[in-house]
Amino acid sequence: MEKNDPHGIIIQTQVNYLPEQSDESGNRFVFSYTISITNLGRNSAKLLSRHWIITDAYNHVQEVRGQGVVGEQPLLKPHQSFEYTSGTVLTTQVGTMRGSYQMQADDGSTFDVEIPQFVLSVPRVLH
Repeated sequence: MEKNDPHGIIIQTQVNYLPEQSDESGNRFVFSYTISITNLGRNSAKLLSRHWIITDAYNHVQEVRGQGVVGEQPLLKPHQSFEYTSGTVLTTQVGTMRGSYQMQADDGSTFDVEIPQFVLSVPRVLH
C-alpha cells in the first residue's frame, strides 16, 4: 500500500503473520510490519514521533505514541528512504493499523504524514 503526502513523503507497508510466535488457542496473533518511508520532496524531513491506532475484530482500539521508530529519528534527505520492521499482537485473527508520523522540515516547522490503514490478517481468514 502507498500513500502520497503534499510534502513528498510516501509511506509503503507490508505485513506478515508470525505463526511461530502466535498462540491461536490462546487468542494471541503476532504480526510484523515493514514500513518504507521515502522522501520525494525537495526538502529534508526528520521523523520525530509516531502515533498508531490498532483496532482488532471486536473494535477494541489500542493507541500507541512514541518518539521516533525502532529507537531512531531518521533524517530523510530528498530522494532518500528509511525502512524498518516492527510488530504488534492482536487477540483476534484480523485487525487494522493506521496512524501518522510527525515530521520536522528543514525550517523547523512540523507536519503530520498519514499512515494509511492496512490490514493484519491470519492467512486464509480473509478472502
